[in-house]
Amino acid sequence: MRFPKLHRQQQPTAETQTPTDSKTGTAPNRAASAATRAASDLVAAVDTSRSWHVDDVLQAELCEYELAALETMALPIRLPKIQAKCRSFVFPEAAAWTPPANPKPKANTPPIPADDQKREKPQKGKNKHHRIKPPSDIVKLQDRLYYMLQPPLDLLVGSGQLNFPFEPFPYQLDGMAFLFPRYAAILADEMGLGKTMQAISTIRLLLCSGEARSILLICPKPLVTNWLREFSVWAPEIPIAAIEGNSAKRSFQWQSPNVPVKVANYELLMRDQSTIDELGLHFDLVVLDEAQRIKNRSSTTAQTVRSISRTRSWALTGTPVENCPDDLVGVFEFLSPGYLKPGMPVNQMAKQAGEFILRRTKDMVLDDMPPKLYRDADLDLTPEQWSTYEAAEQEGVLHLENLEQSLTIQHVFELVLRLKQICNFDPVTGASCKLERLVADIDEVAASGKKAIVFSQWVKSLDKIKDALQPYGPLEYHGKIPQKKRNVVIDQFKSDPNSHVILMSYGAGSVGLNLQFCEYVFLFDRWWNPAIEDQAINRAHRLGAAGAVTVTKMMAAGTIEQRINDVLDQKREMFDALFSGHDGPTRNAGLTREEIFGLFDLRAPCGKKVA
Repeated sequence: MRFPKLHRQQQPTAETQTPTDSKTGTAPNRAASAATRAASDLVAAVDTSRSWHVDDVLQAELCEYELAALETMALPIRLPKIQAKCRSFVFPEAAAWTPPANPKPKANTPPIPADDQKREKPQKGKNKHHRIKPPSDIVKLQDRLYYMLQPPLDLLVGSGQLNFPFEPFPYQLDGMAFLFPRYAAILADEMGLGKTMQAISTIRLLLCSGEARSILLICPKPLVTNWLREFSVWAPEIPIAAIEGNSAKRSFQWQSPNVPVKVANYELLMRDQSTIDELGLHFDLVVLDEAQRIKNRSSTTAQTVRSISRTRSWALTGTPVENCPDDLVGVFEFLSPGYLKPGMPVNQMAKQAGEFILRRTKDMVLDDMPPKLYRDADLDLTPEQWSTYEAAEQEGVLHLENLEQSLTIQHVFELVLRLKQICNFDPVTGASCKLERLVADIDEVAASGKKAIVFSQWVKSLDKIKDALQPYGPLEYHGKIPQKKRNVVIDQFKSDPNSHVILMSYGAGSVGLNLQFCEYVFLFDRWWNPAIEDQAINRAHRLGAAGAVTVTKMMAAGTIEQRINDVLDQKREMFDALFSGHDGPTRNAGLTREEIFGLFDLRAPCGKKVA
């Protein structure tokens, strides 16, 4: 900036000035007046030769600089194992854990009338603490105390040490307390009770406590994305990756130390078995989802899974027994080889396996869960169907009898499938008593603004149903729908108000889907296994269900379907005997070889005739 230089005009000095009037005052007063006049005559001027201005040095302009986006990187750091020494322990029941008492009402506050007070429904286990209990096979006192001195899980939830996006149900905390200390366990909760959430939360506890560092989760291919999504909700801080891509990429993923949880599907695991063996991989925990996949002990899938080196083994399945008690033996060959033997009595098997299995049903743990309402639609075949059915059955049975000793179960199955397809649609005219009933029911469902699921064994049947249900916006979800499009179908069904029904096959739609916004389920034909039917029904009857779920079971009266239904009822009795703690005698109600032949009153080769 420029600084002004002061100049003064030449004025006569006080010494040379001659007073002109003696009346103006004394000499000092006159000198002061002269000085005042001299100050008022000062003039400010800028000496440009000796000054500068800020604008001459810096040019005023606006500059912009583009900076590259900063990328965050996670660098793994190997830390030595921390040696913790316990010098004291504060039990959770101490005063520090006691929640603050409820504030007393103010004196001026009028009492609330008894009629206006809200009465809370008492909840089972409301004041019960959910502690980790060591399994009976832990012998060392030090190991038992480690689990017994852990704080209750319900107190950890509210303490800030363990955060959840939603408050877990008490039975889910019990499930976590069951899994955490066990090296071999089956979580066999009924579909819809949150086995996925309980497994993820327990894995989270194991990782945070240092009990596990490398975990492999094996599931069917359609459920891989579901596990990744659930981990992002219940354990967002845990790195997780799905094993996928070409061979080189998968080999790199298997060896990655930065991802403690890896997810692989059963089919991919069989392809990469040699890679796992060559790398010498060992996992602290291997979790099988839909563990009934390994019920056949001699299958390639079961052998591959059992070959994985591991410390802990968990199995998740809502149907640990599908056909016969030996299915459970196949699962235990993964958990504890040789612990159960094929052919063991049901009561003995239930007693020995009880320590390793936790199973809860919706009726046991959820008081507010909407009910399942069953409707048995026993229908009479149309005249066209009856004519075709009787001719096919007579011809088929005659053919089977003529086979004599060359008769096999496969021959019987072929006839059963043919007759069941006729019960759905007449192959000549296309007539169907089931379709007539289904169209009437779906019309009522659509009129009320609800949504429904229709299950069938055959895609061809679903195609015919789709043509008849066009006014109700039907969508399809079965094996012929590409895997990448299936999630789009589910999202459309959920959001589109004009889509009132989705057509599903048992194989594609019975596992891994959450369709609790549907209030109606139709079983257009019956599956061989009641457990598979229950899985299909529980796609809608789950936590967060919109209301009561109405299940309609369609069955052609007086046909092979009714005979199969009797066998399914016997299977349910067998399943209940294994997992309900019932000690009474029970028979093996699986679909035996003799019972299959008995569907047509045939004599099994090298066996007796079955009525």
